Amino acid sequence: MASGKTGDKLTKAMPGLTESGKRSVREALLQRFIDKIISGEMVEGSTLPNEAELTEQFGVSRTSLREAMQYLAALGMIRSRTRAGTTVLPRENWNYLDPLVLDATLRLGNDDRFHVSLIEARQLLEPAAAAQAAANANAHHLFRISKAFEEMVEANARDNEAWSRADLEFHTAIIRASGNWVYLQFATAIRAALLASFRLTNRASQSHEQAIAMHQDVLEAIRMRRPDEARSAMERLIGVARDEISDALRKART
Repeated sequence: MASGKTGDKLTKAMPGLTESGKRSVREALLQRFIDKIISGEMVEGSTLPNEAELTEQFGVSRTSLREAMQYLAALGMIRSRTRAGTTVLPRENWNYLDPLVLDATLRLGNDDRFHVSLIEARQLLEPAAAAQAAANANAHHLFRISKAFEEMVEANARDNEAWSRADLEFHTAIIRASGNWVYLQFATAIRAALLASFRLTNRASQSHEQAIAMHQDVLEAIRMRRPDEARSAMERLIGVARDEISDALRKART
């Protein structure tokens, strides 16, 4: 079993994580594995070294290693089989909604499919949420949506971060107003990813004035209790966001 010194070896390699206790070592180890898999350092389909080699490489106990491996298996990132060893699974098996995986994807991921998949999910979810918000929103919900919109107007192009955060609050407030707890759980789970997506599209936006007008169309349809109009307005808004995402990713590649 690794000594306390070898346990410190791992936590010292992970800035921002405390070095106190077994749990911090386990969390640091787990983050290291996730980072290596997301970044492609541990290639999909590859077989990992055996347990003895991994404990030596990372300077941890077998107990910490096994616990990390169990967590990775639960995330759909690896599969262990007797005699065949431990294999890194294809990314379509990964649980991207896990906070550690999501964080690593935003920090290290270089796969455009993540952002494309996110915008596709939004195209399905948010128009329905807007229609339900138009039917179900109470006075408090309408206040939150209106307040977020006002913050977007105030930020405009002068402060991209303030704009993006207000944009996130606008869409989250609409999802909350829909009354659908599944939608809300989804939005809460991927809040960091949504903010990253808004930052990307807002940097690529050709016209903040047009964006303001489109958000206002959604707000007014909800405020006037017109579900079909709210759905259509949100479809147009997310459609433009998809074009901007594609443009931003294309520019990033070149």
